Amino acid sequence: MARPQSPDYDKRREAILAAAAHLYARRGFQGASVADLAKACSTSKSLIYHYFPSKDDILYAAMAAHLDALVAAAEAATQTGSAEARLRALTRAFMRLYVGAEDSHKVLLNELDNLPPERRAEVVAKQRRIIAAVEALVREIRPNAGALTLPLTMLFFGMINWTHTWFRPGGGVDADRLADMAVEVMLGGIGTVLT
Repeated sequence: MARPQSPDYDKRREAILAAAAHLYARRGFQGASVADLAKACSTSKSLIYHYFPSKDDILYAAMAAHLDALVAAAEAATQTGSAEARLRALTRAFMRLYVGAEDSHKVLLNELDNLPPERRAEVVAKQRRIIAAVEALVREIRPNAGALTLPLTMLFFGMINWTHTWFRPGGGVDADRLADMAVEVMLGGIGTVLT
């Protein structure tokens, strides 16, 4: 008979993932052991392995949790409204998810090569879904962009994906305003932000 899950199973699992993302963001995946993670969680290695069969599974779950939230946000934001309104909603949703997820975002950007090939392919597939959602909006907004649609899409991600390195909540610009600025620059250039 299988052992029943504890009532706080999901909460504990999320706490382990948050601690893992914090460790991997600071030390790198290779520089942080499961023993280090157990110590950071004030628990045992065996309890970590109760939630995750392997260290690779922890890394994958940390990436997948962040990406799944971004995929869900992209899908929710692109349901209704004009293409520009959907791009704005998607960008705001992404920026809200980026705030407070600096560790997860760093892990996603820096540790992909440490996943086994099949898991890496799953992460890349999720990333491509997110890119495709934005690319479809760019194509709808600028149908004459042709072969420049993907480069424009990637430039857009270049604007928002690195905000985790400098953006501080409570500063002069909040996450929604920063998202709006990114969309305005994307659609009309820097002059639209300054007027």
